Amino acid sequence: MQSLYRTLRGATIHNSSSKHQVLATTSKVSTTRLSAASQRRLYASETTQPAKRFSKWSMLKNGFNISLVGTIAYGCYGKKAEMYVQRHPPVQADADPEKKTIIVLGSGWASTSFLKDIDTDDYNVVVVSPRNYFLFTPLLPSCTVGTIDVRSLVEPTRFISRHKSRTVKVVEAECTHIDPESKSITITGMLACAYSSDVKGQNAVSTLPYDYLIIGVGAMSATFGIKGVEEYGCFLKEVWDAQKIRTKLMDCIETAAFPNQSPEEVDRLLHMVVVGGGPTGIEYAAELHDFLVDDLASWYPELAGKVKITLVEALPNVLPAFSKHLIEYTESTFKEQNIAIHTKTMVKEVHEKEIEVKRPDGSIDTIPYGLLVWATGNTARPLIKDLMQKFPETQQVRRGLAVDDWLRLEGSQDIYALGDATATRYAPTAQVAAQQGKYLARLFKQLAVRDELEAEFASATKEDRSRTDRKLRKVKDIKPFHYSHQGSLCYVGSDKAVADLPFGPGGNLATGGVATFAFWRSAYISNLFSTRNRALVITDWLKKTALGRDISRE
Repeated sequence: MQSLYRTLRGATIHNSSSKHQVLATTSKVSTTRLSAASQRRLYASETTQPAKRFSKWSMLKNGFNISLVGTIAYGCYGKKAEMYVQRHPPVQADADPEKKTIIVLGSGWASTSFLKDIDTDDYNVVVVSPRNYFLFTPLLPSCTVGTIDVRSLVEPTRFISRHKSRTVKVVEAECTHIDPESKSITITGMLACAYSSDVKGQNAVSTLPYDYLIIGVGAMSATFGIKGVEEYGCFLKEVWDAQKIRTKLMDCIETAAFPNQSPEEVDRLLHMVVVGGGPTGIEYAAELHDFLVDDLASWYPELAGKVKITLVEALPNVLPAFSKHLIEYTESTFKEQNIAIHTKTMVKEVHEKEIEVKRPDGSIDTIPYGLLVWATGNTARPLIKDLMQKFPETQQVRRGLAVDDWLRLEGSQDIYALGDATATRYAPTAQVAAQQGKYLARLFKQLAVRDELEAEFASATKEDRSRTDRKLRKVKDIKPFHYSHQGSLCYVGSDKAVADLPFGPGGNLATGGVATFAFWRSAYISNLFSTRNRALVITDWLKKTALGRDISRE
């Protein structure tokens, strides 16, 4: 190599005017002493040209790339972009005392959908709810094991109300009484209601008048009168439910890891029982399985093989609203994941450390557990039951409020109800509630136009009344609510999901697997209420993939 460099150096010094001789010398020597890679390096070093000035094309291309980055940045946070507007709400007009007042009870899917679409130029709107946020409940099972942080699924109600054209009053309180005769409601502050607070105010109870009342308070988890469920079971409907489940799950794991525990006690503590084979119960069992495989197996290797998951369902199969093909797919997937499914099995009583169940053959058996998650059906809240008693002739359905095709409470002209608080022919799902909220906002827009035309008709001349009358007849023709089913989705674990989707006129598409899981994620992301929530959920998924779930106890 040294002789080669001397040869090249001499050739360069004495024959600098002849580049071809240098290349020829290099070529001859390299064929005898150097590899092909060395030839390429030497050739490149000798033939390097001076740097050229930027061409017009390269300058244009670089300018385009810079403009693209700037456009994306401005689109995300420009003065008219969604993210910028969310952080910088506009100036709102004050409440108009001449407008009618709508009181909205609740901040769930139905009430929040109504609030987003209602035109506050037509009404004064007041929101009363014991929680000051909207919760994206379909992803709540992911919060129980740390896949998603609960804050990522929360959209504060004031983030929505603050962007309306006219001021919307938001009151964090619980409605405890509705008086249809005086058209008023009684609300209880956070000190005295079920969601108690340590902060004490001067007034704990207040009364609010209304012109229209929208009831969207949702429903409670049904216990079917089974003894011990409320004392020892964990529900899965609210943020604090997910936090309670996560805390109790880690309690069971850490207690099982405590020295000198008996094998029987370890088996009991590590037996997680889910009651309810609907989408909520299925998705929680699936998330628990992923937590076991992805995280517990690494950090608790001595316990991971002892964790058991059992799902109990009183019906003949899980996911009764899905097609038979997807039911079988879910059951086979759970079998591969060692999740035991006991169908046609009814819970008779819940004790502190075990549940009594009735098997399909009629025998009574006991199942020990460490964590019990109760994910069954719904039942009406006390407020709804109290209101039903005020309309004994028209409100005779026990599971919720009876409404007409326009979501108006049967027996009333100014009370509307929607979502899980009602008893309709539709399933109590978030999809139904969201569509009802949007429909009701359109209905109230039509009512506002009707009132305006009626006032115009009263003061119109004889010649103008015929024209106004035609408009009135048209606006009074309010179409009833029509539900459009967009399909059903459910996560079944191991990065798999099932989807039952409408396909064509009268058709149906039933699919499951990894590709469906990608569709499940994209569908949930698109249905989140804001760009903020979408960014937070995507970030949580990325953090879980890169760093794993947090196993610390909060």
